[in-house]
Amino acid sequence: MKGKSVTIAEVARAAGVSTATAGRVLGGYGYSSAQKRSAVLEAAEALGYRPNLLARSLITGHTRTLGVVAGDIESPFYAAILRGIANVAETQSFGLLITNSDENVARELRAVELLQEKQVDGLIVSPCDTIGAAHLREAAARVPVVLIDREVEALEVDSVGADNIAGAQDCVAGLLAAGHRRIGFVAELETSPLGGLGPFLDAAGQGEVSARGLYPSWQRLLGYIRAHQAAGVPLERGLVRRVGQYSVAAAEREAAAMIDGPGRPSAVFTGDGLMSSAAMAAVRAAGLAIPRDLSMVGFDDLDWMAFVGPGIDAVAQPRRAMGETAARMLLERVAGLNAPPRRVRLATRRMRRGSIGPPPGRAGDAEAS
Repeated sequence: MKGKSVTIAEVARAAGVSTATAGRVLGGYGYSSAQKRSAVLEAAEALGYRPNLLARSLITGHTRTLGVVAGDIESPFYAAILRGIANVAETQSFGLLITNSDENVARELRAVELLQEKQVDGLIVSPCDTIGAAHLREAAARVPVVLIDREVEALEVDSVGADNIAGAQDCVAGLLAAGHRRIGFVAELETSPLGGLGPFLDAAGQGEVSARGLYPSWQRLLGYIRAHQAAGVPLERGLVRRVGQYSVAAAEREAAAMIDGPGRPSAVFTGDGLMSSAAMAAVRAAGLAIPRDLSMVGFDDLDWMAFVGPGIDAVAQPRRAMGETAARMLLERVAGLNAPPRRVRLATRRMRRGSIGPPPGRAGDAEAS
């Protein structure tokens, strides 16, 4: 009988129970005695029964699928997150429907609508819009939603991400401890809070900026600012370079403009992996040596950073753990957890590879701790 589709009625006859009882056992709903449950499962195994997931979803209201909207599925950052989500979903026999927003709000909206049409049991989203996001607010009224990497202002749902502020502050503190006083910062800083870079720097200097609703790059800028404040080192605003878009070419132009000429910083901190790649290209084009002429640290640990000579120091995000945590949180909500929204921030880790040295002219100083 394994060569054809087996029905619930056939399983019921083989187990000696009613079709309704077999349906409850195989559908995972309602009550059945342990004896009848065992008989049904043994009969299903012997006959090679495969469940009709669509029919079961009509009865239970659940499809046992989770929807994911990633910013860029080609990115190593999102690839590791998706691996973590898949690891956890698989242990609970949940499937995944994965979509890609390309960091575009309109595409994200369509992806969220599509996943809801597919009747997923819950959504994991890395939101493009951290302020309005009406589509996510509407979705959260229908199914459990977990936000990953970013939050949406005043949207009370679970979220998980790296501790961007603490990771950046620790990284810049290491540069300051090595004697650097002019540290450049190159970051995307695309979505503009508080009216732009200048007002943000003003507000952050007064301690009036909340991390909620900020893109990760702005959170890392906040960590950069706080490291300077903690060390009592004045911030040189001209060393904060806002690229304004996810573009290697635009980031390379900003980095080159900062490091070319006599006023270049003694160290550069980059806001993400794409910015790091662009900054490295600018450094090489300028004929500078790391760390002799310029120290460098990047937020996000990419494979190439371990292979160039010298290796590039980096802030490593717990990417897979972020995915695993988001999936566990979502599955708990799907199972009926009723609790206040949870905000989980995972610690980052500094990877030391030799790209931090003393500022030029202080070669005899101790190296960074």
